Amino acid sequence: HRLWKSMGLVLLLLGAIEIIGAASGADNWAKPLENLRTGARSGHAEEIVFQRIKSLGDLENAVARANQAGKPAMLDFYADWCVECIRMERNTFGESEIQGLFGQVQPLQADVTANDETDQALMEKYGIIGPPAILFFDRQGREMPAYRLVGYFEPGEFSEHLRKVLEAQ
Repeated sequence: HRLWKSMGLVLLLLGAIEIIGAASGADNWAKPLENLRTGARSGHAEEIVFQRIKSLGDLENAVARANQAGKPAMLDFYADWCVECIRMERNTFGESEIQGLFGQVQPLQADVTANDETDQALMEKYGIIGPPAILFFDRQGREMPAYRLVGYFEPGEFSEHLRKVLEAQ
């Protein structure tokens, strides 16, 4: 009888910890109190600011401006309803190593939350079914299909991939 009461107490405590973690913005059930260590997201630098694009014309202009500045461009397809997109923003793009690499590339973001005709035309042009998807454009403005990413990537995987893209320039 004491065993069951003890187990119930332990489960109650674990449940309370998970609720506190979720309220603090944690998204990893195995480390629910990770955000509470320093009162903020420890180890994360200031978030990168993407240049927002909406249409094919916006994309062409943004890639051309990046090319004039001597940079390749990276296009991130994002939506507010996309769980993996939010994980990429929180866990991957916020890492200081990746932000340093973003200094060598023009980060663009197409917010396709509305999924309107303009969003659908942009996704259809590149054969994107839905977010998250990341496309890379070389310094001549051509897409680099061999380097396309679909889905969530951990910071280490993403930084390694981004280095390969930059080396291929």
